Amino acid sequence: MSLFVTFEGGEGSGKTTQINMLSSYLAGQGRKVITTREPGGTPEGEKIRDLIVQRDSGDWSPMAETLLLYAARQVHLEKLIKPALSEDKVVLSDRFSDSTLVYQGYGLGLEQEKILGISKLAIDDFKPDLTFVLDIDVRAGLARSTKRLANEKGYQSTEDRFERMDIAFHEKLRAGFLDIARQEPNRCVILDAAQDVETLAQKIREETQKRLK
Repeated sequence: MSLFVTFEGGEGSGKTTQINMLSSYLAGQGRKVITTREPGGTPEGEKIRDLIVQRDSGDWSPMAETLLLYAARQVHLEKLIKPALSEDKVVLSDRFSDSTLVYQGYGLGLEQEKILGISKLAIDDFKPDLTFVLDIDVRAGLARSTKRLANEKGYQSTEDRFERMDIAFHEKLRAGFLDIARQEPNRCVILDAAQDVETLAQKIREETQKRLK
């Protein structure tokens, strides 16, 4: 059985760790699993990622960013996600369209109706089967993320454009993710990302298994 699962949340919420743990668990159960990320997931998407998340990536408007993100997402969906699902694989993605609505909408102020209109045009409102929203205190999450970036590949990563924004911006992001999750309770599961990593992983495994059954 195929399943498209996304992980959403603010900076430092531990999405990558949980994706890797869930991937290992599902593979151990005999499932075919693909892990991916946004922006990214394809060579084209990774090029667009560099245009958006790098520290000195340019002065893009929220609309321009949204168009770039959906260009990457359309390719990601058609070249990787849909083919994998058609082969009964489980696809685990670090971010998807919720992040655009939150970062460019709630965070940067682009009207949500415009973002949703672009989504309809680019991916026909395609949505995940299951979304985990990993919720964490903004300051705690930023401390985690900054530490990770400092240690990444042994040098200071420059993928810190959003980490460098003010606390008010990150509070908007947190509120946005929680707002979306509450609007779509059948798809979204809110989890406390500050709890023990293994405890959180177990809850994610249990919820995923429910959907696979």
